[in-house]
Amino acid sequence: MWCMLCLTLPTQPNAVRLRIWRALKTLGCGALRDGVYVLPEAQAALFDPLVAEVLAHGGQASVLDLSARDETRRAEVLALFDRSEAYGHWHTQAHALLDALPTLEEAEARRRWRGTAEALQALQRIDYYPGAAAEQATAELAALRQALDARFSRGEPVAKAPHGIARLDARKFQGKRWATRARPWVDRLACAWLIRRFIDPAAQFLWLADPAGTTPAPRGALGFDYDGARFTHVGARVSFEVLVVAFGLGADARLQRIARAVHFLDAGGIPVPEAAGLEAVLAGLREVHADDDQLCLAAATVFDALHAAPATPA
Repeated sequence: MWCMLCLTLPTQPNAVRLRIWRALKTLGCGALRDGVYVLPEAQAALFDPLVAEVLAHGGQASVLDLSARDETRRAEVLALFDRSEAYGHWHTQAHALLDALPTLEEAEARRRWRGTAEALQALQRIDYYPGAAAEQATAELAALRQALDARFSRGEPVAKAPHGIARLDARKFQGKRWATRARPWVDRLACAWLIRRFIDPAAQFLWLADPAGTTPAPRGALGFDYDGARFTHVGARVSFEVLVVAFGLGADARLQRIARAVHFLDAGGIPVPEAAGLEAVLAGLREVHADDDQLCLAAATVFDALHAAPATPA
């Protein structure tokens, strides 16, 4: 069962006509013919703002129920929502990134990966009848992320199953050695700053080439942000977010703002204003500092400044 929008657009103003056309495209409507558009019945409410705008500017619009008399007609309507061609374009984009990985710097590679992931999310939002192409694209995106991590972040943590994160007492975590992968990037740099600033001011960091493999963390060291570490990805949370929750720091709104930026840069998802600048500055610091301890100290001043900034700049 579907809903059908029948509309006659006003001849003026042109801006209204353009907005309506763009909105219809964004919704991924099927077009039965000129002026008649279809969505699945469950998405009928998406037509309401368009109807209101068309009527407000003197046009005509109505939404009706639509059903198919037989399987042939049903197949014809479903064909209006076939996204195979769009998935093909996405596939080309994903493979272009895979082919380019050996030549890209990490920051640029991760930026392009997020763009590729967001393009797939946008496509899946309007894929009302997902099939084999959608499943294949999801698998290809996961494989692309694995190739990215193999190129730049061997030992990137595999998320643990989402479950309650145990609340910990920071007083029991003082003067510890904390181990993670060498050449830290956004999540690890943010974790190191959080640990030293809010959890263990006397923390010592160990930068290991392959903590999940050939160079495991020494006995007694607390691992973070690598596969098998004590503090690592849990469900949808990246390691920084897990530490925030585990040590009861979630009430700090400015930490939450940083967490959203770190999450976006490490795992994709919802873009945030601070992310692009943070990524650019940290990428520059990695070029300047070959020593990981010096890189960690330099990055800490960036996170200090970000934490000190007001939530809504004047």
